[in-house]
Amino acid sequence: MNEKIEAVQRMQEYIEQNLYSEITLADLSKASHFSPWYSHRLFTQYLNMTPSAYIRKLRLSKSALKLRDEKVKILDVALEVGYCSVDGYQRAFYREFGCNPKEYARSPVPIGLFKPYGIKYSVLRKENKTMSNTKNVFIQVIEKPERKVIIKRGLTAKDYWTYCNEVGCDVWGLLTSIKSISGEPVCMWLTSKYKKPDTSEYVQGVEVSVDYDGVVPEGFDVITLPKCKYLMFQGEPFEEADFGTAIEQIRNAIEKYDPSVIGYKWNTDEPRIQLEPIGTRGYIELVAIKQAVACT
Repeated sequence: MNEKIEAVQRMQEYIEQNLYSEITLADLSKASHFSPWYSHRLFTQYLNMTPSAYIRKLRLSKSALKLRDEKVKILDVALEVGYCSVDGYQRAFYREFGCNPKEYARSPVPIGLFKPYGIKYSVLRKENKTMSNTKNVFIQVIEKPERKVIIKRGLTAKDYWTYCNEVGCDVWGLLTSIKSISGEPVCMWLTSKYKKPDTSEYVQGVEVSVDYDGVVPEGFDVITLPKCKYLMFQGEPFEEADFGTAIEQIRNAIEKYDPSVIGYKWNTDEPRIQLEPIGTRGYIELVAIKQAVACT
């Protein structure tokens, strides 16, 4: 892989691992193996922002999740993310998200969290990889309750990358800011039952309770999904650079699996669900199922 991209990736990883420590250009230079000046130039060139802006956005986004989910003092959060006073933190938070952190902690609304992705993965996705030895795939029946899903539709997208090209990758950050009943946003392949004319099959969204009456971001839709059983296909943990292979292995397993062996059949009325590929837990997809009708 291009040594410049590898260098930027190493800087991203260093920032993630040392986010709440003081991070200097000299530190990033050591991580990148280039000079401080050239490291700054590479980072800005490939990520379209300076290292300081990247660190600030990431710290503020992490702090927003803490304000949303925990009972914490604004001062404690401000100090943790590197601000010497509440006033400085409040000004930075407002500039980034358009709301005051105290108000946000009291009544969270959808905000555009910064969700960075490793620069090397945008390159790796273009590379064709051959499947290695077969990995274990864990299959489990789970049940989801009736729920609403706040979704952002695309145009013609059928997968993550085409969706990002149509809608942009910032949607995920906004969805992450909305507290989900499943703990994280989801990607879905909508069936004709939920798809609108001239919109994409593939969408990103967040599952919320069926009685959700909070803010729905402008340009988003809300669909209601029924209580439904799913087969959850989960692969083994993988190296982040191998995410494409991990996805392919799960797709092959789904294609070959016959749910009738456990008394079910595919439920083609309900969306298939994709979770964010995270190497430490393995790649996960959920496919809707329903009870097979017994022959008489």
